[in-house]
Amino acid sequence: MEEDTSRWGFETRAIHAGQRPDPRTGSVIVPIYATSTFAQDGVGGVREGGYEYSRTANPTRTALEESLASLEGGRHALAFASGMAASDIALRTMTRPGDHVILGGDAYGGTFRLLDKVLKLWGVEYTTVDLHDVETARAAVQPNTKVIWTETPTNPLLGIADITALAHVAAGAGARLVVDNTFATPYLQSPLGFGADVVLHSTTKYVSGHSDVVGGALITSDDELHEQFGFLRNAVGAVPGPFDAWLTLRGAKTLGLRMEKHSDNAERVVEALLGHPKVSKVYYPGLTDHPGHEVAAKQMRRFGGMVSFSVTGGEQAALDVAARTKLFILAESLGGVESLIEHPGRMTHASTTGSPLQVSGDVLRLSVGIEDGTDLVQDLLQALS
Repeated sequence: MEEDTSRWGFETRAIHAGQRPDPRTGSVIVPIYATSTFAQDGVGGVREGGYEYSRTANPTRTALEESLASLEGGRHALAFASGMAASDIALRTMTRPGDHVILGGDAYGGTFRLLDKVLKLWGVEYTTVDLHDVETARAAVQPNTKVIWTETPTNPLLGIADITALAHVAAGAGARLVVDNTFATPYLQSPLGFGADVVLHSTTKYVSGHSDVVGGALITSDDELHEQFGFLRNAVGAVPGPFDAWLTLRGAKTLGLRMEKHSDNAERVVEALLGHPKVSKVYYPGLTDHPGHEVAAKQMRRFGGMVSFSVTGGEQAALDVAARTKLFILAESLGGVESLIEHPGRMTHASTTGSPLQVSGDVLRLSVGIEDGTDLVQDLLQALS
């Protein structure tokens, strides 16, 4: 009988949901089932769990999926080879040629690229709008709108969308609301509880948390949608290997602890940046003058470890700052235990150049890690000076 994990606290679910000791050996840690296929007791006679081929299902991956579903408060989760693989499966499942997608105007460059350079060729239309304004989102709905896709907080400008309000807009349009919860993580925010239909993660980031694995996930409580996601994932083979699943599961165990430290350090970094003569603007939803602060405070436990800021002096000044940090490593990605700095306009969001989603050249994005906060602040101050 399946254990009801809903009564457990987050940290308990992170360690135990989907991770029962191995019944054969007693192994406390979920084994890595490094196998491509499974023996059958006669044709069609699959054994316990129904495993037959690892593209379709693998016990290590199943454990990760049970854990992620529990952490997000959903009935189902599917793990993928990357966050973009999960995005592709989600959009191709929920749209057909001639359908329309509403995309947040401040979105990850890879999501924009998928819609603009790939799915547009398939006949899927899209509109980018400011989803922080619910009425603007409502006005963007067309008769063929099938998906509203939002990030909150957004990448890289840390904008906030009201999930409950967007869920009402989507329901009224007969569309589905997808929330990319990568920045917030299931520890800080639970979109399904606010009415979202699907939650997406790049598990590469905070969920795994150690910059050593690439992965993605889709979580939903819609049985039919989950079945459709699973069918397409199996058909195209966008699955993580068992070791990738195991690494992600390993990282998720400490997600709650890490997010508290990430948030602590981010708040110290924001305090140091505010009022600095070389910083013209700080983007962080924890600031009371952030336009989305009240909504963020309503739907988030804390405000997370991502901070962006604009450098006085323009793009070259921003590039110079990024070149001078010592602890903040100049690199793409985010959510690892180590701190990273990047220039979105030339790195993660280069694909948006010339589009309404283009990021200003004076913006730098920080993934604030879990190092000593004083050391991180000093590193930024010396880079700015």
